[in-house]
Amino acid sequence: MILERLVVGRLQANCYVVGNETTREVIVVDPGDEGEAIATHLRERDYRPVAVFVTHAHLDHSGAAHEVLEAFPDAVFAISATDYDAIALQAPTASSWYGHEVTVPRPPDRPLEHGDTLEAGQHRFIALDTPGHTPGSVCLAGEGVVFTGDVLFQGSIGRFDFPGGDGPTLIRSIRRHLLTLPPETTVLPGHGEASTVDIESRQNPFLVATSQVLGFDPDEG
Repeated sequence: MILERLVVGRLQANCYVVGNETTREVIVVDPGDEGEAIATHLRERDYRPVAVFVTHAHLDHSGAAHEVLEAFPDAVFAISATDYDAIALQAPTASSWYGHEVTVPRPPDRPLEHGDTLEAGQHRFIALDTPGHTPGSVCLAGEGVVFTGDVLFQGSIGRFDFPGGDGPTLIRSIRRHLLTLPPETTVLPGHGEASTVDIESRQNPFLVATSQVLGFDPDEG
């Protein structure tokens, strides 16, 4: 299976390319910046993007979706409908914090809901509804990996102090839909290095000592 990580933009976000070695069909996960460089990378390797998947609306994960979709117009654009409109709300502020202007991508061809699938060749991935960092955050799991965007990191979790974020919802999302994956599943986050479900379930302080670290019990109320 093709599985590559490209670290892009001033916020050093992870963009992933995952797919089939034989057919060269790939899914581009979170093209957050440097869209032309991502497109060049794909062309040089004769990859055929069948989908551009964005985990959530924040520009360091969605900011280059337009450029990649323009370069590969037959690719399906997949993002939660809940988060899509937020890209346009953030775009006017892009130059001040993101470093340059952003073009909002076209509306999603696949407004993802929990349980929807994306395929690249024989490789199949399932969308997991994981709100909390943003209202429409979606993770993508399959083939022994899970792309977690800004929901779950190595030893940490996503911020929930941005508009639309909610801490208890985030913890519940992780517990229900990520920690229930096979323990050997590789966690591929939106920033930083990879981990596994097993390691995060046993060692991530935000998950094993939530009340002490965050000051709330997500199961109360």
